[in-house]
Amino acid sequence: MERKKAVVTGASRGIGKGIARCLAREGYDLAISYATKQVEAQELASELQEKYGGKCFCFQASLEQEGAGVELLEKSVEALGGLDLLVNNAGVTKFENILDLTPKIFDLLFHLDFKNYIMMMQAAARYMVKNKVRGNLINITSSRGERAYAGDFLYGGLKAGLNRAIQSIALDLAPYGIRVNNVAPGAIRVRDKQELAAQKRTDFWDDLGKKIPLERCGVPEDIGEAVTFLASEKASYITGATLRIDGGLILPGMPEHVVPGEDSNGWSKAHSQFAEEVLGKTV
Repeated sequence: MERKKAVVTGASRGIGKGIARCLAREGYDLAISYATKQVEAQELASELQEKYGGKCFCFQASLEQEGAGVELLEKSVEALGGLDLLVNNAGVTKFENILDLTPKIFDLLFHLDFKNYIMMMQAAARYMVKNKVRGNLINITSSRGERAYAGDFLYGGLKAGLNRAIQSIALDLAPYGIRVNNVAPGAIRVRDKQELAAQKRTDFWDDLGKKIPLERCGVPEDIGEAVTFLASEKASYITGATLRIDGGLILPGMPEHVVPGEDSNGWSKAHSQFAEEVLGKTV
């Protein structure tokens, strides 16, 4: 039986790494991309090939640059010899108060977290239509696309835009048997304790996990399992959907922000460097 072929962007660590592991276990040959973590990507490729016996190609791609995503897809399809699944995962999480937003930050998030997803879906869909592949396009969005937080109008707004966009894209591609869905993670532990300690960064996931209805933060493999399900025949009647994987995080009344000493309701106040400079204080 011929192995299926998938492209996963941003797979050198975190959620993308969890997705790649789950897909390799299910028998996919993979092409994964990385921005700067070449060693980590190559180590993952070696791990997957040794454990599951399939192919795993690594490609560097700065996906915020115009045309980089389409070029990555073309290289990946050539290396794999085909394409059954595209997983758009690479992105950047950055929060900005509207008073402090710069054009540079806007362009970075717009290109990497929205435009690149759309252009890679278009390129993948064109290949699938031309070659009569009844494939899958899956995007990793965020539970923040469904709920407003201070300082999150841009990142969360772009994720919300993707949730709406794929509904129309699913209608466009349904006649060709191509399914289009999103997976929206909540709080996912993308760094282990050892990595955080080495970087002298605060480990907030344990405290946050205690406040989530299912009493833990997610792990990358939770998202990987959702992706493998949506790409499988078990989900053959699902398209245009956004599957939220968050342990109940954003159910009504559930706060996300957890900082000792701040308001117990869990919602952070909006901080603006601009307002602090002109008013002399933080509102």
